[in-house]
Amino acid sequence: MSVWPRLYAIVDAGVAAQAGWTPSDLARAYLDGGARLLQLRASGVDPATQLGWCQAIVRLVAPLGARVIVNDRCDLALMAGAAGVHLGQHDLPIAAARRLLGPTALIGLSTHDDLQVDAAVRQPLSYLAVGPVYPTRTKDTGHAAVGLEAVRRARGVAGDRPVVAIGGITLATAPDVIAAGAASVAVIADLLVGGDPARRVREYVDALGGA
Repeated sequence: MSVWPRLYAIVDAGVAAQAGWTPSDLARAYLDGGARLLQLRASGVDPATQLGWCQAIVRLVAPLGARVIVNDRCDLALMAGAAGVHLGQHDLPIAAARRLLGPTALIGLSTHDDLQVDAAVRQPLSYLAVGPVYPTRTKDTGHAAVGLEAVRRARGVAGDRPVVAIGGITLATAPDVIAAGAASVAVIADLLVGGDPARRVREYVDALGGA
């Protein structure tokens, strides 16, 4: 992406359901609020259902020039025509994902410590994610909060690849995370605070000086 959006809105199917939203309707609300980079995360959901959600979200983002990334599943990203995939440390290797998805796909990798960051920057990825920055209850990562210093260190070695910060980030802390060197903040639960996700996304966009 020529301009990396400062808000990376994650549509988590489980979190969406708890708040009474379908993933596609929540994605639409985020887009209405100004989000232009989304991730669909649906751990534990059957592949056919995930594919249907992904296809629906891809149709929503296309007219806006926005992008959707699929968590974990290269196959679903390919079938739905998504922009790329986000992988964890124990998912498909980055090089294999790049061969499958091609040179222009957006491929991200979660990292949780300096050793993982150092290994990540030697791989053919599009961006690297660092976290959890703050304690989070949205996902049991098994990793302690790494803090803003980890974001700064990652920025120092990432070269021209964006650093995406994730984990426990709120509207109040997001500007500090950007100031520490993150290109984007990836947010899940805090986008649902107040019950109006489109409005909440607009608040993020305004606070961060752009989508």
